[in-house]
Amino acid sequence: MAYIKYKEITKYFNFSKYINPKSLPKYTLDYVFEDEKVLVSYKTSRDYGLFTDKKMVLFDNTNLFNLKKHVTIVPYKSISTCTVIFKPVGAEMSLFLDSGYPLVLKFVNMTAEDKVRLRLLFSAISKYVNNQKESKEEIERLINNDVSFK
Repeated sequence: MAYIKYKEITKYFNFSKYINPKSLPKYTLDYVFEDEKVLVSYKTSRDYGLFTDKKMVLFDNTNLFNLKKHVTIVPYKSISTCTVIFKPVGAEMSLFLDSGYPLVLKFVNMTAEDKVRLRLLFSAISKYVNNQKESKEEIERLINNDVSFK
């Protein structure tokens, strides 16, 4: 009988607010390379998550004074399966990594525009995961925060 070791990568990421990437703290952008574009970024009460065109970077500030940070970088190429579930006022994105570890990101207090933004982000991520060509229009909409209903 075989057992798979399970290790939770993130215990809690309840992203409650979209944040303009230009408003991110400088330390978060230290993890973005010159050839990458930040598509979307989110904030919890103390943590940040940013999504580029190649990876996601999750910052877990473990105390109130932000003295200790855990940084998790997940390249999209390491994701084997991804799902998103939209709820009346939120959403949950589940990502399963090639290593077998699950990663769950929750989005709370979402408006209709937030859901459009998340749909565009999920579409971009799923295209990267499935080795499909990304939609330049969707990428531009994310970068420019164009979340109008189209």
